[in-house]
Amino acid sequence: MTVLAALHHSTHYRFDRPVIVSAHEIRLKPAAHSRTPILAYSLEIEPANHVIHTHQDAYGNFVARVNFPQAAEALRMTVDLIADLSPINPFDFFIEPWAEYFPFRYPDNLKYDLMPFLLTESQGARFDHWLALLRQEYLEPVTSTEFLVKLNQTVQQTVSYLPRYEHGVQTPEVTLASNSGSCRDSAWLLVQLLRHLGVATRFVSGYLIQLTVEACASGSGNEPGVGADLHAWCEAYIPGAGWIGLDATSGLLTGEGHIPLAVAAYPEAASPVSGFVAPCGSSLDIAMTASLAHPSQRESDA
Repeated sequence: MTVLAALHHSTHYRFDRPVIVSAHEIRLKPAAHSRTPILAYSLEIEPANHVIHTHQDAYGNFVARVNFPQAAEALRMTVDLIADLSPINPFDFFIEPWAEYFPFRYPDNLKYDLMPFLLTESQGARFDHWLALLRQEYLEPVTSTEFLVKLNQTVQQTVSYLPRYEHGVQTPEVTLASNSGSCRDSAWLLVQLLRHLGVATRFVSGYLIQLTVEACASGSGNEPGVGADLHAWCEAYIPGAGWIGLDATSGLLTGEGHIPLAVAAYPEAASPVSGFVAPCGSSLDIAMTASLAHPSQRESDA
């Protein structure tokens, strides 16, 4: 059954006086590798007096670079999209025979291509202790699929979800010390664990649309139980299968509701919006809604 979902996302900054606004880089367009078909997409920027150029960055993310020639009292970015949320089987992939069991080793040429996603950082005592236990656990080979599923679930069961509105991502050591973190904190912890275990992994920011069975059955918009939010997860590279999405917040592999916007070796490079303004007082309002869409809403200016 085809299920269409309409997502509306508005980010509105207000300043206490007209200020100079730097060039902003906006990564809010679904990535080319999204398995969820995007039937319509639009991005609107205010103030209207701006210059926009689009390009793909070093990771292949779609980036809208926006320049503002005049001082502004407000800045608004509005995304509307329609996604086809037909069910996706997250286990529908093929793995190269030599990589069917973990641990495996990437061939030198592939390892070279994946180098940015294999770089590790020194962590703390808690991380090192947990990593040592995991290495002991996987001395005997297990299927690569079982390995990914189990490690993802281990992070989910260890880290309690805690929304954080502060800028940036916690270090894995801080996340383990508190046993809590936001989606981006859990994702970055899983990235570092997988890389230390020799699996190329990248950080992902994106949209998560969640529909209840009741909402899908009703077939009309504005239903309770249709939700959306900015989210973060990671993707591990398994030869033959490619990049496999792992959501450490839920402990599940990513599905049709996960719409990647940006991928990167480090969280900062996958930020949905980056830029700055001159010193001033400011406020931020973020609104995100989702509802079931109808086929007549499929017009796109992507």
